[in-house]
Amino acid sequence: MSVLLLGGSPSVASSGARLLQHVGDKLTLHGHRCNTLQVRDLPAQALLHASFDDPAIVRATALLLDADAIVIATPVYKASYTGILKAFLDLLPQDGLDGKLVLPLATGGSQSHMLVLDYALRPVLASLSARFILPGIYATSDQLRWNAATGLTLDAPIAARVARGVEQLSSELFALPQRRLQAQHARHSLAA
Repeated sequence: MSVLLLGGSPSVASSGARLLQHVGDKLTLHGHRCNTLQVRDLPAQALLHASFDDPAIVRATALLLDADAIVIATPVYKASYTGILKAFLDLLPQDGLDGKLVLPLATGGSQSHMLVLDYALRPVLASLSARFILPGIYATSDQLRWNAATGLTLDAPIAARVARGVEQLSSELFALPQRRLQAQHARHSLAA
């Protein structure tokens, strides 16, 4: 099963990007293949002008459409997810997340922004027809400590939430082929 790690931070060295990579590393240990797409690496002109046919946008969209699951990470700016992430999501087909599992992640300066996952990001993901949006994980900068020598350290409560999120996503991914087979049999039964 393939997972797309979709980063929505405009900053290269962000706590959200580090958390996204941490989750990707954990999913890889569970046997899943992960690809990473940082929206900030896409051409700004193509994002701002909604250039659906730009080669980089076409490749990025194909990468997303080919994935079985999306782990999407964003910092919180002005009580919402980032504008560059919104610009990319706006370029997706209306059913761009159809059949996909989605694990949303967000980082911010304080706990007061944690509802951005449920009130800002989740409705957009649902409007793109995500099959199942897992409970989001929100972490403050204080809960994610970075050290160049030792890497990312998560506070115990966040580490536990990440472990649960990774386990749930992994379990759902392993169950996908069986669910798809059951759905296919059900369609054939109805057609017969």
